[in-house]
Amino acid sequence: MPTPSNRSLERGIEILRAFRPGSTLLGNGELAERTGLAPATVSRLTQTLVGAGLLEHDRRARAYRLAAPVLSFAHAMRTGSTVLQVAAPRMRALAEKLRINVGLAVADRSEMLYLESIRYNKKASLRSVVSGQRVPIELTSLGRAWLATAPPARRAELAKEFEARRSNWPRLRREIDRAIESVRRRGWCVASWQPEIVALAMPLALPNEPVHVLNASLSTSDPANEVALELGAPLLALGEQITREFIARGGSLA
Repeated sequence: MPTPSNRSLERGIEILRAFRPGSTLLGNGELAERTGLAPATVSRLTQTLVGAGLLEHDRRARAYRLAAPVLSFAHAMRTGSTVLQVAAPRMRALAEKLRINVGLAVADRSEMLYLESIRYNKKASLRSVVSGQRVPIELTSLGRAWLATAPPARRAELAKEFEARRSNWPRLRREIDRAIESVRRRGWCVASWQPEIVALAMPLALPNEPVHVLNASLSTSDPANEVALELGAPLLALGEQITREFIARGGSLA
């Protein structure tokens, strides 16, 4: 059973999680709504987080924003990640060679979180995808490839969330089922959730690491199955290179 101090820590983390791009300033009321915490609890925790230097209080707006020290957590994570040290140069080489976009992500709750994003395709909306950005699991090749590796109980739990927020859930569920089967048979799946954008993704099973997912995407009017035939082999080869090198390093910093 969590101790009171542990519960306070969990609640403080939920407040930090409430900040997203486009929501840079949040008042106590908005934070309470987003986290489901009591307003009095939010007020107490925001004061604590300001004192710790993780939030800044804007007196004019009567709201809070993330403080600069939060950025140092991401920097420490990226520079200390053997996965990124191994994957990033190989991802860049493939992106440059084929003039495509290559990304690496992990699951966080019901979203995929980009750890690395190398963009060489011409479409502006694709070039804006950056490290730290989130995309929905149920719509994307990244998320569907990850679902192929998730335990059945976790998939069922997420399916309830997806059904609650997507009016077209029956169609999406069929697409997800096909994607999971594709990962099992081919090692990758394909999705096209934005107009004229096709993406392939494959899960990476790395020792002592959560499941990472690689994707390759480009802007094209070509059918998704044709793009899959073109990018499937290079994506699988990239995944094999990263896995081999990661294992060779023993999963620790060189």
